[in-house]
Amino acid sequence: MATRLKQIGLIGLGNFGGSLCKEFAELNTEILAIDRNEDRVDAYSSIATHAVVADSTDEGVLKSLGVRNFDLVIVSLGDDIQSSILTTLVLKEIGVKTVWAKAQSKYHRMVLEKIGADRIIHPERDIAKRLAHHVVSEKIIDYIELSPEHSIVEIFATKKVNRKTLGELDIRAKYGCNIVGIKKGVEIIVSPSADVELHEGDTLIVIGTNSDLNRFEERGL
Repeated sequence: MATRLKQIGLIGLGNFGGSLCKEFAELNTEILAIDRNEDRVDAYSSIATHAVVADSTDEGVLKSLGVRNFDLVIVSLGDDIQSSILTTLVLKEIGVKTVWAKAQSKYHRMVLEKIGADRIIHPERDIAKRLAHHVVSEKIIDYIELSPEHSIVEIFATKKVNRKTLGELDIRAKYGCNIVGIKKGVEIIVSPSADVELHEGDTLIVIGTNSDLNRFEERGL
């Protein structure tokens, strides 16, 4: 039996929405792209499965396009706050199961949460955080915020841990962090066992609270 393609509704084809459209196309998903701007729709008509010029705040239009049956609808109208809010509200009202929305500000996010958006996206803020963490710490390669209190970091192993096993370091007991993966060149070890030996330059993928991760970075490496 053939695997059903995921159906994604993408509303708004600005810089962020357009980039999403290209990425989803690469991942072989069925994409319905919607924007009021005819030039934008034309630009992505060969990339999206379907590209439509439409007003996403019009309930009748969204119903006629069948978006209520999609696996996910992403509202990428962060710069047009009113349309973003109204579109998200209409999507939830017509029964779309999962709606993600791009937020422009703290107050925009608060309104989107109150009207039922399932996930709020802050691309500019997230990129800024990742860049800042990378610049401030020479050890941190990448940083992903999971919640206000928890994150995942990719961090370089230093001379301090060279040729020591995870069991010897006992990172979880000492710092409260969990190493969920190790990159050794092109090899990736997922859920490494206690006998895995670290070498300087390995990349550790570590999950934990922000305070625990900071302690591990400062004292453990």
